[in-house]
Amino acid sequence: MPFVTLSAIVKECNRLLKPERFNDWDGAVNGLQVENRGKVHRIAAAVDATLSTVQSAVQVHANLLLVHHGLFWSPSYPWTGSRYRLLRLLLDNDLAVYSAHLPLDAHPRLGNSAGLCAALGLGRVQPFFECRGHLLGFKAATRLSRDVLAERLEKATGARVTLLPGGPSICRRIGVVTGSAGAELAQAALEGVDTFITGEGPHWTFGAAEFAGINVMYAGHYATETFGVKALARHLSQKFRVPWVFIDNPSGL
Repeated sequence: MPFVTLSAIVKECNRLLKPERFNDWDGAVNGLQVENRGKVHRIAAAVDATLSTVQSAVQVHANLLLVHHGLFWSPSYPWTGSRYRLLRLLLDNDLAVYSAHLPLDAHPRLGNSAGLCAALGLGRVQPFFECRGHLLGFKAATRLSRDVLAERLEKATGARVTLLPGGPSICRRIGVVTGSAGAELAQAALEGVDTFITGEGPHWTFGAAEFAGINVMYAGHYATETFGVKALARHLSQKFRVPWVFIDNPSGL
């Protein structure tokens, strides 16, 4: 069975994503989070590292799980109960975990926002939306009906779109930042877009969108962030000639 060393994959991921350059949220721990015995025969990709996605990766006989949201988002807790079962599952099945949060959001070719822009048919995109010292999204000039754009977004993500119609019915300057950027819609407006696409945001953004004079489209945190791990896994599969599979475990959020 063909394989690639885990160290070779980690080296390539680090070369592409440059995680050391990112000041991410505390606990994000970009990079290799769990080792295996050193060989990868099959790659699994998922948005989240959870007990369910780890179990699915084991079922498809993967040796590496690539995720956007990793295992660590808060101070380490005792590895007991369900956390112990998760750790035991990883170690018993020789499953490594590599996580890339902001580095995968920001990547101009493999990133979540880049992938969603491509799926929407937005061309000539420019970097957009500074966060923690990096531009995480993209914006594009176009002329597109708001309703048509919402239909494209639903098709691209497979999720129901929530529209906050605070802006024009014809969208001319569209900004895309995947995940949970709705609370920052004022920043998007200041950067010159009339339509802002992201994953989710709080209730008060309905009125804020009207006040800022922009459209906001929410397509789900999960649904907007499937693009990056798929693109990264596909790249690694082509480079190292090992198969990959996407584990779809939607949260509905």
